[in-house]
Amino acid sequence: MNTIKLATAAATLFALTTGIAMAQNAKPMTPAAVEKCYGVSMAGQNDCKAGEGTTCAGTAKMDYQANAWKNVPAGTCTSIKTPKGMGMLKAM
Repeated sequence: MNTIKLATAAATLFALTTGIAMAQNAKPMTPAAVEKCYGVSMAGQNDCKAGEGTTCAGTAKMDYQANAWKNVPAGTCTSIKTPKGMGMLKAM
């Protein structure tokens, strides 16, 4: 009987220490950095700000509207090429 109790205690201790070690090695989830990129969204697919008379997300009236933005990974906006030019960090 003591052997069973000892084996159970050893297995429990092993499971706890393994779990603690794994938790210490886990990387916390951090949101990816994004930036507002104007002039890259398709009509109705902007994240917000689509000029006068619009409310917000999904209100861009045309593709690549220069005053409507979309969130993109930080540092990529000005490298996004569209038929109307490159992405912009400020509204036009």
